[in-house]
Amino acid sequence: MNNKTIKANRHKQLRSFCMAAKVGGFSKAAELLQLSQPSVSLQIQGLEKELKAKLFIRNGPKITLTDAGKKLLELAQPLVEQMDSLPTRFTALHQPEETAEINIAAGEASILYLLPTIVETFKQRYPHVHIRLHNVSGKSGVDAIRSGDVDFAVGPMLEVPADILYKQVYRFVPVLIMPFGHPLASVENISLQDIIQYELILPPKHLNTWRIVDDVLQKHKLSYKTSLEAWSWEIIKKYVELGLGISIITSVSLTGKEQLIAKPLSKYFPDYHYGVTMKRKGTLSLPAKNFIELIDPSFFRAT
Repeated sequence: MNNKTIKANRHKQLRSFCMAAKVGGFSKAAELLQLSQPSVSLQIQGLEKELKAKLFIRNGPKITLTDAGKKLLELAQPLVEQMDSLPTRFTALHQPEETAEINIAAGEASILYLLPTIVETFKQRYPHVHIRLHNVSGKSGVDAIRSGDVDFAVGPMLEVPADILYKQVYRFVPVLIMPFGHPLASVENISLQDIIQYELILPPKHLNTWRIVDDVLQKHKLSYKTSLEAWSWEIIKKYVELGLGISIITSVSLTGKEQLIAKPLSKYFPDYHYGVTMKRKGTLSLPAKNFIELIDPSFFRAT
């Protein structure tokens, strides 16, 4: 490989190096970059040969940065991020609204209840910016941010990785919902013992809401029965309205139009926090920043 070819591939080499350093392995880096594992290995080997320095300590599938690797990462990461964002940044300057696009990761609750009015306001101000909502949350949302598939995410974040920036914006309370005429409707201070007398309608077990409910009831050594599992908050509310069970949800999903009675349960269950998640070190397009500032005007002043 001649010097001209090496220079032409420099960005690809540095991009593979930075991703491998971030995820701690060539295979995972290749997966996120949509390359083959041998390609990533060869790119990094070529970089090591050119720089005459060993960048990683290889221990089977796991890798760690050498001192030289740490120094290169500090230099290369901003360059790679600037190169990756160059098309978006150029479009923002040359054609501010014509072809700009924002990609947002969000779960069902955020898409249905938090974002509609924000999206409406944004489209009124920037009608030519295309918005893509990706219905993912949690770890999937973080993976999408890291891979560059989305610009940022909106929703809850229970565990924040070191390379991710998360700022809480909204707070919602846990509530018990029941149909009109339910026996608990007239109970002033509802206890956990009152709740488990009735069948619950809950999300699937792999979702955080189910885990929170289960953890609290298990902590109090209380057994409970579920009459139905449903993925969607709208489905859960509908079946509660039909009298097929009661449910514990977060107040973010209540619009005020439901035929339901809701009673707060902050005495027993933690509040729910929603916010904005993005790369800790990264460059956002101007449209993406404008959208986030509609969510929280102080976001970039405080980070």
